[in-house]
Amino acid sequence: MNGLFYIFLLSLIPTFEGRYAIIVGIGKGYSLIGVLLVASLGVLLLSIALPLALPFIDVVMLKLEETPLKRFAEFYLTYVGRVRRKAHPYVDKWGFFGLILFVAIPLPGTGVWTGSLAAYIFGIEKRKTIPALLIGGLLSILITLIPSLGVIRLF
Repeated sequence: MNGLFYIFLLSLIPTFEGRYAIIVGIGKGYSLIGVLLVASLGVLLLSIALPLALPFIDVVMLKLEETPLKRFAEFYLTYVGRVRRKAHPYVDKWGFFGLILFVAIPLPGTGVWTGSLAAYIFGIEKRKTIPALLIGGLLSILITLIPSLGVIRLF
C-alpha cells in the first residue's frame, strides 16, 4: 500500500498529475486497478480543492509583492499570464468543453492545475469548473493509460 500512496502523491504534483502517475505505477508493477483508483482520487481531490483555493492564493501573492518574496509572486504572475495565453483559445471558443479538452490533453502545461487556474482567470463558475476538471483529468488518465498498456502501438 505504501507504493500506491506514492502514486497518489505523484498525482497531486502540478502538470504531472494522475496522467503520468499511472505510467510510474504501471512501470513499478503496482496493481492496475490500485493505480487507477489512487490516480483518479488525486484528480478528484485537485478538481475540488484547486477551484476553492485559487482566490486565496491570489490574495497571498498580492501581499507577497511587497515583501522580500517579491520574486516568488512575480513568478506566479508570469505563470498566470502564460496560462491565460495557452488556455484562451480553448476556453474562449468552447467554454466548458474547451476546458475539458484543455485539461485532457496530456502535454506539459495542461492538466487540472493549469485548467483550474485558467477557469479562475476566465471567471468560469465553480459549478462548471469542478466537473470540467474532473472529466478532463480522468480523460487524460485514459489517454495516457491506453498507450502505456500497449493496447495501441505508437511506433
